[in-house]
Amino acid sequence: MPTKMRAAIFIEPGRIVLGEKPVPEPGPLDALIRITLTTICGTDVHILKGEYPVRSGLTIGHEPVGVIESLGSAVTGFAVGQRVIAGAITPSGTSNASLSGCHSQCGGAHGHGWTALGGWRFGNTIDGAQADYLIVPDAMANLAAIPDGLTDEQVLMCPDIMSTGMGGAESANIRLGDSVAIFAQGPIGLCATAGARLMGASKIIAIDRLPDRLEMARRMGADHIVDSSKTDAVAEIMNLTAGRGVDVAIEALGQQETFENALRVLRPGGTLSSLGVYSTNLTIPFGAYHAGLGDHHIVSTLCPGGKERMRRLIEIVDSKRFDSSALVTHHFSLDDIETAYELFANQRDGVLKVAIKP
Repeated sequence: MPTKMRAAIFIEPGRIVLGEKPVPEPGPLDALIRITLTTICGTDVHILKGEYPVRSGLTIGHEPVGVIESLGSAVTGFAVGQRVIAGAITPSGTSNASLSGCHSQCGGAHGHGWTALGGWRFGNTIDGAQADYLIVPDAMANLAAIPDGLTDEQVLMCPDIMSTGMGGAESANIRLGDSVAIFAQGPIGLCATAGARLMGASKIIAIDRLPDRLEMARRMGADHIVDSSKTDAVAEIMNLTAGRGVDVAIEALGQQETFENALRVLRPGGTLSSLGVYSTNLTIPFGAYHAGLGDHHIVSTLCPGGKERMRRLIEIVDSKRFDSSALVTHHFSLDDIETAYELFANQRDGVLKVAIKP
């Protein structure tokens, strides 16, 4: 086994470079996996632009697919050579947050206590997945085996994008026959669209400015598409619902404008499900919030993680109820990751998600 590996390293705002690091050694509860496929997330772009702070020298990335290279002395139930994924959020399973059922908020060095970062560690507080090798902490709580019949690309969205997007639909408690509007049809919004369909929504309205993404939204289950570059999205949604408003609005961009619009299209008593990562303060407008008298619900979701969550998402892919590989539009080698960042950060060439293969 080599002693050195390649890694995408954050240097400073505007600079993520491919460098070299030692291959890490797993602790007793950890697993070392050899990365066979990973990707770039919108949150990684926030890091690149300096909108989300991480320490210089950190390996970026939180969406790993790989093969177990070695296991810590206390890890049981897994074997070297096994194909696995791990969620972007890595709960310990033993913290107060985990034992309360909120695994995504299981933070700290070993998942004890709580931080505003929740349980997001890969590429945030510990070295991440855009590398040849990755340490997965609390391996028994986080590794999920990949069935032989599925390719790496088919499960690549499970660790974050699929879990987050579908989590937004779940947090909103979508019911059979609900009307749902999803603002922004990037990868997370598209997964929220698919999640709304899986949960039984009968009228799904997808909003975006890019034709390719709106067309993909139809493929993911949208009944209506609204091009917000050509029409007033709020007026169009109210028209599509005969003035009633939607039962659920999902905000998947992380901007004040889309958050406000999501609030404006809710029926009284409706739910705004927020998936965006916000880089500035949000303002709730007096009128859209009905002065606080509208019985609205506003919920937020951090990507659910842990091995049981990953198992369930893999089952959805394996049952062919969701084609996650449709979201992968570009492929790069790890050696070309700086080029991949440039393409993805600037949203060129119709990119949705890129596959990075060491």
